[in-house]
Amino acid sequence: MRHNARVKHFGRKQGPRTALLRGLVNSLVEHGRIKTTLAKAKELRRHVEKAITLGKKQDLATRRLLLSRYPNEAVVATIMSDLAPRFMERAGGYTRILKLGMRPGDRAEMAYIQFVDFKAKEAAKVDEKAEAKAKKLVTKRAALKAKAVRKSAKAARRTQRLNRKS
Repeated sequence: MRHNARVKHFGRKQGPRTALLRGLVNSLVEHGRIKTTLAKAKELRRHVEKAITLGKKQDLATRRLLLSRYPNEAVVATIMSDLAPRFMERAGGYTRILKLGMRPGDRAEMAYIQFVDFKAKEAAKVDEKAEAKAKKLVTKRAALKAKAVRKSAKAARRTQRLNRKS
């Protein structure tokens, strides 16, 4: 029986599960919003909120504790210098989970997990940059393809001319 069992195991042993949660914490702190399964989002919320609450202390012992849990200096620095001061007046509840529905491949329930003060416009700017880059790449590929078609057509005309003369 699973009485009083608080940890979701995700079908993994402790090492891979710890690595998974560290990666999710790193991604959420870096990007501000990530898309994952609902179960992972709910488990991730526990870890991120504890980390931010710890970061509010702003002392060396807390920094070392966070580094032992999430061994990424950039993530710990972001928690201590950006997230903790942003949520200093807030007593918990730093994240929000938005359900997205089922994933087409395996019908797993998907969700966004984001910080409550996350601005979608910032994400939209990043998406616009990515779209512009993709559009530029598509245009470049189309131009290269058109050039290759013109080159092969020119070669075909040349061969036809040579065949007529012979």
